[in-house]
Amino acid sequence: MIPSDSTAFQRVRCHQDDADTRTRSRFKTTTSTRLLSSPAINFSRYCHPGTICVRRFNGYIFLLLVLLNLCPIRANPDAKRLYDDLLSNYNRLIRPVYNNTDTVLVRLGLRLSQLLDLDLKNQIMTTNVWLDQSWFDNKFIWDPKEYGGVTELYVPSEHIWLPDIVLYNNADGDYIVTTMTKAVLHSDGVVTWKPPAIFKSSCEIDVRYFPYDMQQCFMKFGSWTYDGFQIDLKHINQEPGNEGIVDMGINLLEFYPSVEWDILSVPAERHERFYPCCEEPYPDIFFNITLRRRTLFYTVNLIIPVIGISYLSILVFYLPADSGEKIALCISILLSQTMFFLLISEIIPSTSLAIPLLGKYLLFSTFLVGLSVTVTTIILNVHYRKPSTHRMTPWVRHVFIRILPKFLLMRVPEHVLNCSAGPSARTSPSSSRDDGCNGFQGVSRLSGLSLQGFSGFLEQGALEYPGPASSSYGFGGLEPDNPRKKLPFEIQKAIHNVQFIQTHMQRQDEFDSEDQDWGFVAMVLDRIFLLLFNTAFFIGTTWILLEAPALYDYSEAIDKVISTIAKKQYSQEQLGI
Repeated sequence: MIPSDSTAFQRVRCHQDDADTRTRSRFKTTTSTRLLSSPAINFSRYCHPGTICVRRFNGYIFLLLVLLNLCPIRANPDAKRLYDDLLSNYNRLIRPVYNNTDTVLVRLGLRLSQLLDLDLKNQIMTTNVWLDQSWFDNKFIWDPKEYGGVTELYVPSEHIWLPDIVLYNNADGDYIVTTMTKAVLHSDGVVTWKPPAIFKSSCEIDVRYFPYDMQQCFMKFGSWTYDGFQIDLKHINQEPGNEGIVDMGINLLEFYPSVEWDILSVPAERHERFYPCCEEPYPDIFFNITLRRRTLFYTVNLIIPVIGISYLSILVFYLPADSGEKIALCISILLSQTMFFLLISEIIPSTSLAIPLLGKYLLFSTFLVGLSVTVTTIILNVHYRKPSTHRMTPWVRHVFIRILPKFLLMRVPEHVLNCSAGPSARTSPSSSRDDGCNGFQGVSRLSGLSLQGFSGFLEQGALEYPGPASSSYGFGGLEPDNPRKKLPFEIQKAIHNVQFIQTHMQRQDEFDSEDQDWGFVAMVLDRIFLLLFNTAFFIGTTWILLEAPALYDYSEAIDKVISTIAKKQYSQEQLGI
């Protein structure tokens, strides 16, 4: 009896099933045998002899084999059939349009994942993004009912037509997406492709207000080959009537917050550019990113040390001139600021278009420190002046000893104030100079002899006993009726020596008092420049550092509000995790 076709088919199917069963059994046995006998797995390294480690591992292998029997892997035949039907005669080099005059509408979106770096020196912004692209392909339309309800199909992007969207302002790296992920085909003909990419785009850095700066960067995308009549480029969230402007042009839902920058706005704009050579428009989309620097690091590590070092130069005028450390302190401060100059030159970009805010302040403080060195040198010169080389003029003594100390709230010593009347007052007989201008006792009388009397003797040209009418010029024990007699030679010599001592001590007293006057004038100059430099530093610091507009911008960063990752981090900080 000849079996029917159905019976023969069943027998063949049974033989095939038996062969498949034997093949799977043989594969499992071989696999388990290889795993157990593989020399690469040396159980003696992990288990001590006599333990049950090997038996436990064999149990895990047996359990794995049972699961393989219970869960056989089967492919989706409907998806395979759909893939073959769609791509069997598909040409990826031809635009997906019915007519050659039709335009492919490509919708483009950007999902920012991370702001990797903003290189100020090279003016490059590095970002990690997902490039959302969607377009209509008429060759990818099917009825899901004919393919087992399949509505989406994931295919390699190398097998289908892709719009050549590139980054126009690329600075370093690839202009296009290099990671070719799979594209999603929808049953209505819509194709979506969301490849990840790391772009390095050029960004014009404005360093005028560094480190309290705000930067405006953009990423320009467009088709490299096709014009606007072949590919029309629009934002993925663009609505009719908004003239190509989208306020939230970049998706920040999965953005990892940057430790240095806050994102203030991310608008997107569509432009059409016409070139002189062609009549066709060339559309592109600008994704603008407004960044504001987080200034805590720069404030703590740069601004505060620079201000502190600059204000140390004010103490130079408070340091006494006799200490001998005024110039050394100025030079040390100047060297410290030079070190900060070298540090900042590696951070700020090498541009001649503008001077950074911090650079301006460093130049200002360096100028004042250099000026303080010059002024301190002049003050030290005044302090160490001697009457033998420099004679103090009356107007200097009047201004710096009698007038300025009153306005500077300085207390003038009494002996300096008494000695400020001039040389005539020092030698005048009517002036009371029993106490010297510098604290020395004036030699007015010595051993009962009147020095003025001795001067009278010398003026008369002879040293004689004074008569009765001028007994004050002689010795108290002489007879008043005796006539004038010449003094002995020893007494004349003694009188000459006493007069010499008087003249020397008077001159030394005048010398010391004028020397002290120069020291007090230097002290007045120190107080004047102390106030002047303090005022200049305060005004300059306030004027330069408070010039940055970012200090008055209190707008909240949108990445902290929109990003789910930022919200999670903020909630963990609030909980103290």
